[in-house]
Amino acid sequence: MKTALDSNIFSSIWSAEPSAPRVKNQLIQSRTQGALIVCAPVYVELCAHPLATPAVVERLLEEAGVSVDYELDQLVWRTAATRFAAYAKRRRNSGGTSPKRLLADFLIAAHAMVRADRLLTLDPSRYQTDFPELRLLFTA
Repeated sequence: MKTALDSNIFSSIWSAEPSAPRVKNQLIQSRTQGALIVCAPVYVELCAHPLATPAVVERLLEEAGVSVDYELDQLVWRTAATRFAAYAKRRRNSGGTSPKRLLADFLIAAHAMVRADRLLTLDPSRYQTDFPELRLLFTA
């Protein structure tokens, strides 16, 4: 069982948010069930965390046994493009202006669909509408 991780998982722990103990337990449980992975956009977001540098991020990911998938193949890009286009159209048709969600969210979800078995996130609602078949794992 391969688990893709959203950047908010790490932010919770690094910022000592109230969800951090539950997140740590879920990470440990997920690790016992298989590999942990992040895609390149998550790595980039983690490097932007106020408490992190690329060297710190790489060390922490290595210590946690999390691999970084820097290669996003054509299927990931096409999946993200299709879902982002549908989202943008839905937003325009509802009277909204330009899309409000970040492209990175669509890449993170598409990567999880193509390269993992599930996505661990603190914000499942961010993905449920546009990726209904994506198996989401989250802490309540």
